[in-house]
Parts: sequence; C-alpha cells; structure tokens
Amino acid sequence: MNSLLEKLEGLVSRFEEVSTLVTDPAVIADQQRFVKLTREYKELEDILAARKEYISVLNGIEEAKLLMGEDDAEMKEMARQQLADCEASLPELEERIKMLLVPKDPEDSRNAVLEIRGGTGGDEAALFAGDLLKMYQHYCESKGWTLSIQSASEGAVGGFKEVICMVTGDSVYGTLKYESGVHRVQRVPATETQGRVHTSAATVAVLPEADEFEVHINEGEIKWDTFRSSGAGGQNVNKVESGVRLRYMWKNPNTGVVDEILIECTETRDQPKNKERALSRLRSYIYDKEHQKYVDDIASRRKSLVSTGDRSAKIRTYNFPQGRITDHRINYTIYNLSAFMDGDIQDCIDHLIVAENAERLKESEL
Repeated sequence: MNSLLEKLEGLVSRFEEVSTLVTDPAVIADQQRFVKLTREYKELEDILAARKEYISVLNGIEEAKLLMGEDDAEMKEMARQQLADCEASLPELEERIKMLLVPKDPEDSRNAVLEIRGGTGGDEAALFAGDLLKMYQHYCESKGWTLSIQSASEGAVGGFKEVICMVTGDSVYGTLKYESGVHRVQRVPATETQGRVHTSAATVAVLPEADEFEVHINEGEIKWDTFRSSGAGGQNVNKVESGVRLRYMWKNPNTGVVDEILIECTETRDQPKNKERALSRLRSYIYDKEHQKYVDDIASRRKSLVSTGDRSAKIRTYNFPQGRITDHRINYTIYNLSAFMDGDIQDCIDHLIVAENAERLKESEL
C-alpha cells in the first residue's frame, strides 16, 4: 500500500467514531464539543470522498494494465485510453488529498465581521472606503452570502469614515480573511480641481464571528444606551430609540491591559435585535483579541504572510489612471480595475489561497 493510502486508512475509523459521537445526546448537549466534532466530521467526509475517488483511479490503472495483455485489439485500445486517463488524473488528485490532509485553520468555516475605515487622505479616503464597501457587497452577492451593515459613520462628502458589517454564509471568514490590511488608492479625487493624482488609503479588518460559548462576558457589567437612529428607514427610524450603544470594560488576558470597548448598532428598527447584534460584535472583538497570540505564533513561523499578520501592512494598490490592481503580498497585477471594483475579486483571492496553501503544505512536510 502506498504511503498516501496508509495515511487515509487511518482516518476511516476516526470518521466512524465521529459519526457516532455527533448523534450522542450527551455530546449534543455540550455545544462547544458538538460544534468542534461537526466541523471535524465535515472535513473527514471531504477527505474520505477523495480517498474513494483515489482508490477508484488506482484500481482503474491496475485493471487497465491487466487488460493490456488481452489479444483483442479493441479491448487493448480501450485499456490504453483508460490507463492514460487514470494516470493523467492521479497527480492532481494526490495534490488535492495532500492539501486536505494539511490541518485547516479552525476559523475558516465561520461567518465574519467586516470593518472598513477611511485612513490617510481625508474625504477621498472616506469615498474610497465607500467604494470598497460596494465592491464587497457585489462580491458577497455573487457568492450567495448575506452582508448586513451594523453601524456606519458617513464621510462629509460621501463614503464612510467607518462602516461595520456582518457577513454570513458558507466559509466566509476563510475567504474574506485575505482582505485584512491597508488598501491604497491612487486616483484624481472628485474634489481635485487641478487634475492631480492623490494617494489615500482605507483599512479593512476581517474578524471571525465568535460563538456564544467561546467567550465569557459578564452581561451585568455592560452599560447600555439607546438613541434615535439616523439614515435610511424613513421617519420611524428617527422617532424611535432603536439604536443601541454598549460600553464594556474588558481585561486583555494576553497583555493585562483593561480596555473600554464601545460598540454601536443601528442596523434594524428593532432595539432587541440591535442589542443581540451588538453583543455578537462584542464577542467577536474579544475572541479576536484573545486569539491574537495564536495569530502571532502562526505569523512568526512564516516567511511570507498572506492571510495573517500585521493589519497595518499595505496589501493592495488600486491605480485608477492605469486601471491597475496590484496585490503586494504575491506580486499579483491585473488591469481590470473596473470589474474588480464591481466585485470581481475571486481570481485575486484564488491566487492568495494557492500561495498560502503552498506555504502550509511546505510547513506540514518539514
């Protein structure tokens, strides 16, 4: 038996064990364990489906080699074609299995909190932050995800000084995490009368959504305020105090520093819903901070960082005069800026995923 099959064989009994555990009432009652085992079940299911395909291809090769010894010319030709097809598909299948065997980032399957802030550049930075929000809205639509704005602070001439969204769907964080960092834009601002190209920036942070049981919050210590929302929604929004603001004093276990966390949510006209969404963001914020040590440990082991690392690092430049997008992490450059700003960012993300997977594969083979 080859070494890859040996590795796969060892997972069959674990899959059977996990299959039994996820139906055990005692496990279902323990939410933290149940969620962890459910994720493991899905990963093992994908690996064992690839194992079945791999065995089928290996059997196809053996069968074709046996048939090559037949006297029938037509049979020989069919066997030759089968052998060629199976041998051609084998290397790609082996690479896919190797990637499936590399331990995944446990955060990847989560929903995400997406935060966009205008950086250096004043009004132009706020306008660019608004453009980035539209880009992500279109991208999320193409993926069948739901993006909902939880709070926003508009710029003086449009766009946003800050906008915070929740994105829900399949493996949202595992895809959007590559967008964290500083996005730089080079273009002639609408407010520029001389036609000069300006450089400004916006920062994007993508945080994994935390489950309730993963973060301890003393809800009795949260200070709540309510206020009248402004913005879309008609007169009712302004008449009813549906907006919520929470303040929470939290001690960072990694640094010992006590921070006051301030979160606002004006997403819906329903105050209880806004409270729940503000709590969800508080959990995600604390979870992200508490896991910073884990993120730093990964970063310190890698030479070139793709999806984790310093959020203050410049990751991408949008050059409007030349219609050019450059992702500095992987030296990726394309000239379809218009389509990119309209949400066509999957090709760039795919290249980032390939780069990180190559790193992880190298790491796992050390």
